[in-house]
Amino acid sequence: MRTASVRLRATLAATLVVALALVVVTLVLAFSLRGTLFHNASAAATQKALTAAATTTSLGVVEAVPAQRALLDPDVAFFTPGETPPAWLSAADDYAMAQVVVEAPQGGETVIVGRASLDVADDALRTLTQVLLPGVPLLLFVVAGMTWFAVGRSLRPVAAIRGKMADITASDLHQRVPVPESGDEIAALAMTVNSTLDRLESAVEQHKRFVADAAHELRSPIATLRARLELTAPPGLAEEALADVDRLQTLAGDLLLLARLDAGEPLRTSEVDLGQVAAETALRWCERVTLDIEPDVVVSGVRGHLERLVANLVSNAVRHAASEVVVRVRATPEGLASLEVLDDGPGIPVESREAVFDRFTRLDEARARDAGGAGLGLSIAREIAVLHGGTLVAGDGGFFAAFPLQTFAGKR
Repeated sequence: MRTASVRLRATLAATLVVALALVVVTLVLAFSLRGTLFHNASAAATQKALTAAATTTSLGVVEAVPAQRALLDPDVAFFTPGETPPAWLSAADDYAMAQVVVEAPQGGETVIVGRASLDVADDALRTLTQVLLPGVPLLLFVVAGMTWFAVGRSLRPVAAIRGKMADITASDLHQRVPVPESGDEIAALAMTVNSTLDRLESAVEQHKRFVADAAHELRSPIATLRARLELTAPPGLAEEALADVDRLQTLAGDLLLLARLDAGEPLRTSEVDLGQVAAETALRWCERVTLDIEPDVVVSGVRGHLERLVANLVSNAVRHAASEVVVRVRATPEGLASLEVLDDGPGIPVESREAVFDRFTRLDEARARDAGGAGLGLSIAREIAVLHGGTLVAGDGGFFAAFPLQTFAGKR
């Protein structure tokens, strides 16, 4: 399962943290505001009751009838313990209440109750709710957008580094990833990657030089050895020794060619008739090859390289065929030039069809001395195919190559 990107995870984390913080702040603000407003309402009710008590006591009307006392303030009620309280005392949910007990000069007690409306508190809480309900989601949206933008901008150099690393192959290790000017951890990562590429390029270049030099130096003594064997060795011994020399010459040539292919030298391409190359090369290797060639299948490439590709595939097929080898060249509707080299041999097991292209790899049944080859032929063939923008795979019955079609007469 694919994990979420760093950018998405950072955005979700930031948004979640802000959302939790806003919830906590909103609850604290709502409860604090509600407590303050209710406390103020209670204080106002108490103040009304105290003011009414002071006023009635100074005027001497504490024992006046309730109707007269009520005229002092509609939000103040006067009643003695034996009287019926005013009806509005039952609406306690809408008001904050406070009461004061006043003693009359002639004895007895009068209860004075003040009230203050809670409408102001309710209106304030309602306004707060109306502001927060749309405001919180909008703020979260802004936070998510800014985080997405900021993280994306911060990770842009990482994307550039990743893109450049994806373009770098063994043949162009001279390329380097861009180093941002930010001077942060990403810049340090880019410099570390470039330093690693420097060391890798140096090691690969040393390896290529070694292979090329070794192959080149082997050619002269092998040629000298061959000449001496042909001139001085007994016929029977010379035959076996010359066969070994042939293998050494082939191996040295293969190593030298691989070194050149690995070096990524630019190709001097031209239009090449793939069918003609396949037919001529196949017949040079074996007369019992069956040709199925479509004319005018033209690709852009190096003729010598393509001849070597066909020769390696045909020689491999001839060694393993029971009785027949077929070379087929076609132009596909997808605009590709298709080359197939088929044989009626035992075939390659499915699990080994990719491994056969590894260098110095031969299947167990092909390791006898008389099987020939050092396990480089198919590697060279694939390198040539890839160098020409094509592909080479092993399948049921043989090998299948495809190249971009340059020209196909009659179907343009």
